[in-house]
Amino acid sequence: LFKISFPAEFHAQTAVECAVALYPEVKDKLNKIEKIEITTHESALRIIDKTGALDNPADRDHCMQYMIAVAMTQGDLVAEFYEDTFHQQNPLIDELRNKMVLKEDKRYSKDYLADDKRSIANALQIFFKDGSQTDKVEVEYPVGHRNRRQEGIPLLEKKFLDSLRDTFSDDQTNKIHSLCLDNERIKNTSVNEF
Repeated sequence: LFKISFPAEFHAQTAVECAVALYPEVKDKLNKIEKIEITTHESALRIIDKTGALDNPADRDHCMQYMIAVAMTQGDLVAEFYEDTFHQQNPLIDELRNKMVLKEDKRYSKDYLADDKRSIANALQIFFKDGSQTDKVEVEYPVGHRNRRQEGIPLLEKKFLDSLRDTFSDDQTNKIHSLCLDNERIKNTSVNEF
């Protein structure tokens, strides 16, 4: 598994993807939400189902409700969204967290442990005060999972290039990237030369 899409605890990767998918539909109706239903697996319930105060970035990045609320309000989840200043400036996040209900789907729990699947499934559905609701959005495998490898490889390469550019000159970035794409050359390159 590669964590590609979001800087989120693995059990929440697909939940955040669901929230991002729903963002265009809900972004202008966040204050009209009555309930947010999250269907998940036992491991997520045990590890990242958190209510109450979140005192620091580590608390927030291990809270399913926080990550979903941020994605619903921002349309994305990036590392800066865990910081105290961001959290303090966005009281809507905690309001949305208080409207969330997490429930287990036994199939998700079973498929999470199944060697032939190893899914990390989550689903999200939003209910509004006027009685309307979104469709239930479900994602079984995060980008970076072997079942989404073709989709994930270009994103992983982009993430790698972005990281290289943050550290190295364009010339060094191109040399490293080129070397990494050449299987024979990289196999024959010593660590100190790399």
